Amino acid sequence: MLIPVAVPPHKDADGDPGAEARVELCRLAIDGEPGMVVSTIEVERAGRSYTVDTLRALHDRAPADELTFIAGADMAASFGSWREPRELLHLARLAVAGREGVDLGAITPTLEGLHEGGRVVVFDMPPVDVSSSEVRRRVAAGLPLTGLVPAAVAARIAERGWYRPRINQESTA
Repeated sequence: MLIPVAVPPHKDADGDPGAEARVELCRLAIDGEPGMVVSTIEVERAGRSYTVDTLRALHDRAPADELTFIAGADMAASFGSWREPRELLHLARLAVAGREGVDLGAITPTLEGLHEGGRVVVFDMPPVDVSSSEVRRRVAAGLPLTGLVPAAVAARIAERGWYRPRINQESTA
């Protein structure tokens, strides 16, 4: 389940086209992928989006479902400062994927103090070092997105001019 954020709680993205655009891009990204869905649960909720609130809402909708939240090691490194990290680990397992330049061994002790055990899983996968910041930077610089996002996503971003810098034009009148 991909859940695009309505309003990011910790950072503002320059040139952000908005939540509906992020929903559209997520749908394009998973088109034809079996077992994948896009949820608008955060877009439908007013205000900033916090992971623990989203997990509560998902749990309330389907209490019998076992939830797993997947995060890159770079995000997991700051997990202790997230809103209600203990509650988050009560609601869902945390699956941590390695990221280049992040020592998983240094993250584990921080996470271990937040749960009773078995709630954090570290898994190996080929590094996919793509970040939304890097994608936005490349778009703003006019660089290709080949290999970073699905072709349909790159095409829609280009078609709509999303994430391009706005040019201020001063009136000469």
